[in-house]
Amino acid sequence: MAHNKQTEWFDDTGFWEQYAPIMFDDAHWAEVPKVADGITQLARLDQYSENGRGQQRNPRILDLCCGFGRISAELARRGFAVTGVDITGTYLSAAQEDAAYENLEIEYIQADARNFSRPGFFDIAVNLYISFGYFNDPQDDVSLVKNMYESLGPGGVCIIETLGKEIVVRDFVEAEWFERAGRTVLTEYEAVDSWAMLKNRWILIHDSQRVEKTFTQRLYAASELRTLMYAAGFAAVEIYGDWDERRYDQRAEKLIVVGRK
Repeated sequence: MAHNKQTEWFDDTGFWEQYAPIMFDDAHWAEVPKVADGITQLARLDQYSENGRGQQRNPRILDLCCGFGRISAELARRGFAVTGVDITGTYLSAAQEDAAYENLEIEYIQADARNFSRPGFFDIAVNLYISFGYFNDPQDDVSLVKNMYESLGPGGVCIIETLGKEIVVRDFVEAEWFERAGRTVLTEYEAVDSWAMLKNRWILIHDSQRVEKTFTQRLYAASELRTLMYAAGFAAVEIYGDWDERRYDQRAEKLIVVGRK
């Protein structure tokens, strides 16, 4: 069913275009092989599995909120059959151009992540780079996870990488600034609703121009996200603190949740 709710902050294409150099800088591109390694290892799937006719096929992977396709392309290079879904058309256009340049066969679809589902089709579904928890309605988070579950075939694996509430509280700063990609970024943060959400205010300064954006991210503790995954139907849920499968404890760098169907 199509999603007909009011326009939300992430529907602003201009924001994604202006902030792309900040969010997808060289350091984030450099970590792509590590992330792809982590996905491949966590999936615990054979590189090639049989289709309904007993023939081998490449594992099918859904990259939900794929952005410029940095992970989609790397997974395609490794032999996965990749479908990337994102709401921002300019990002997808760039991803398609890069895929064509490398002769990579990647299916890119412009869609709201809350609406996309392809029942029983994929072996792996991923939602990466802290792109979870930005909907106004928390029920939309539940819907997204349920759609990922429904899109997986038997034995399928769902991987969500986000910023855990525990990490946000541990490392919280009210404001900071930094230089990246030739731009100055000023940020302010505020805990909202007893740490249920984190309010972000970003100010980007570049070539004497100033762009400001305020948005809120819903924060999940590891235990809360695990409960959500089980409620969506996953038979087993694992929690990790980084792609090397370290424990999610006081030294965790990120929150990685793995659901197995």
